[in-house]
Amino acid sequence: MVNNKAILPLIFSAVVFFLIFNSHECQAEESVTIVGSEPQQFRSFQIQSVNNNPNQVISTTAEANACSYTVAIKTSCSSTSFTRDQISLAFGDAYGNQVYAPRLDDPSSRAFERCSTDTYHLSGPCTYRICHLYLYRVGSDGWKPENVKIYAPGSRISTFNFNVFVPYGVWYGFNFCNNNGDGITAAM
Repeated sequence: MVNNKAILPLIFSAVVFFLIFNSHECQAEESVTIVGSEPQQFRSFQIQSVNNNPNQVISTTAEANACSYTVAIKTSCSSTSFTRDQISLAFGDAYGNQVYAPRLDDPSSRAFERCSTDTYHLSGPCTYRICHLYLYRVGSDGWKPENVKIYAPGSRISTFNFNVFVPYGVWYGFNFCNNNGDGITAAM
């Protein structure tokens, strides 16, 4: 016959272990780091103009400006000492919810200096898991980001590791959406 008093601590331990394991699993899902892949050129990415305002941060959905995002861009210590290049950013999910920032750079603020992290606050549609992020660079200085972190509502963090120079005049980054980016556009 089994002693109930001896089994009770075992059951309690199993329940505690299960709760701790699931708690860590949920936390791991809140932070996604994209590793094991190199950034790619994304020539089919199209920015659509809305109201002829190229400096407006906007999205393709009717829910524009519904959520706030913090974007932290760390410039590599092996980048040029600074850049005067124009840097744009676009990110979104697999369902077409996207945020586009046409010009993050500001030479007077000394943005994107070597070994620095620049933080931006953007508004756009609420997204599901962010699965694509692209940077666009125009200028002659060159620039090498180490990584880009997007802090989304609900404490979700997506990290995209670059650590390569962004080429001139093309959208460059990552697309891990199910549709491989076919037909993805962002409005501006």
